[in-house]
Amino acid sequence: MHIGLGLPISDPLALLDWARRADAGPFSTLGLLDRLVYDNPEPLVTLGVLAGATSRVKLQTEVLIAPLRDPALLAKQAATLDVLSGGRFVLGLGVGGRADDHEASGTELRTRGRRIDQQIGLMRGLWSGKPFSPSCGPIGPAPRSFLGPELLFGGFHPAALERVGRWGGGFLSAAAPSWASAQFDTVRRSWRDHGRAGAPRIVAQVNVALGSDVVLDDARTSMGAYYEFSGRADFMLAGMLTTPGEIRDAIRQFGDLGADEVMLYCYGRDADQVDRLADVVS
Repeated sequence: MHIGLGLPISDPLALLDWARRADAGPFSTLGLLDRLVYDNPEPLVTLGVLAGATSRVKLQTEVLIAPLRDPALLAKQAATLDVLSGGRFVLGLGVGGRADDHEASGTELRTRGRRIDQQIGLMRGLWSGKPFSPSCGPIGPAPRSFLGPELLFGGFHPAALERVGRWGGGFLSAAAPSWASAQFDTVRRSWRDHGRAGAPRIVAQVNVALGSDVVLDDARTSMGAYYEFSGRADFMLAGMLTTPGEIRDAIRQFGDLGADEVMLYCYGRDADQVDRLADVVS
């Protein structure tokens, strides 16, 4: 079982400290979420900076809202980060669902599912060296693999789960263990139905905060503000794990379900949480 860290978004300047500590510890991956109309650091730019400050951990978008972006430019950015990180970049993708993000990017909310499938097809072609069109040449640099960076797909709807098998990526689940079991089964079935060899990589995510009341209050404030739009902020906050025992239990439960990695997502800014969480998982 691999354990990664989801990085807080409320203080971009703290992320270098988080990344260096995580790279020196037992963690496998650093994850960073994406929004456009929000006060968070842009994930591809930020992970590019963190790639230069680390040497071992993977760097993962968790998840990048692909329909907000131009696919040719995204293919180039992802391939560049894949090369410069030495193959440590994982491109986690999702469709999002915030109308304001789509308004600001000039994209259609209602067609986002169809758009992401078109984007992946185009990006896979570009990564393999195909020209953009009959009148427009290839777009480099070439990634380390002709398939491009490792892909993860996040989401809850059947169409999102089915993409894992269709495109040969992994799955990122933000559901509690009691819900995640059915998701994992659906993803594995999609994998088999598409004739894929082996098994999909399955990554689970849980929200955590570990420290004093000041640390916990900071995490709750940041997380509550992020989920305010959903009308379910209180529900999300109730699911935050705040003790070593709760965190270990969640890791064990996801391990029993066959998850390959658990991302401990942090909203509190205190970088000492990296060391506390390292003690929990070591």
